[in-house]
Amino acid sequence: MKLYSGPLSMFGAKAEIALREKGFPFELEMVPFEMKTLYEPKHAEVVRINPKRQVPVLIDGDLELFDSTQIFEYLESLKRDPALWPSEPKARARARLLEHKSDEVYFPHIVRLMSDPRAPGAHDAASRFYAEMERAIGGQEWLAGAYSYADIAFYMAQLFGERMGAPLATELTHLNAWRDRMSARPAVKQVAGAMGRYLLSIGRSLPPFMTRLGL
Repeated sequence: MKLYSGPLSMFGAKAEIALREKGFPFELEMVPFEMKTLYEPKHAEVVRINPKRQVPVLIDGDLELFDSTQIFEYLESLKRDPALWPSEPKARARARLLEHKSDEVYFPHIVRLMSDPRAPGAHDAASRFYAEMERAIGGQEWLAGAYSYADIAFYMAQLFGERMGAPLATELTHLNAWRDRMSARPAVKQVAGAMGRYLLSIGRSLPPFMTRLGL
């Protein structure tokens, strides 16, 4: 397998964590990135495979995939152990919905903050989502019961939220403890740690919780 990702790609990091959690051998290629031009010019293979011209892109022999959720589904069909979707249908549906919400409900507000730190309503929307996730996890160890792709998705999305000025409130004790558990997982620590080191190398500051990644 070969994964095309980027040093500041939230979705690429999701796919890379999943590959590492599953234990697949793979080649990682980080496509060129520069703060002023971002990913321009686009990588030729990424452009060829993904009509959206974005990472992540996964190649496995004659199969070429893009979109982190599609990559999740493919990895799960290839190798059930360790399972990263629950096996029970309703539990799996709930986990998939949480993963979808992280990408499509929460993260768009963070994208707005990237271009406008005062984007109207974005901070409030993030806070409401955090409250929802605090209720969802309750006293559980992971968001959907067992550790799953839902945890991977929200961890990476919230890492960007924290960087963009939408931090977890300290009173969200369940979520803060969950994030610490996530940061301690070897696959998460490796991928998010590499992202943190890249940010430091270009003079960017890190959210305090990322110190748990050994940075």
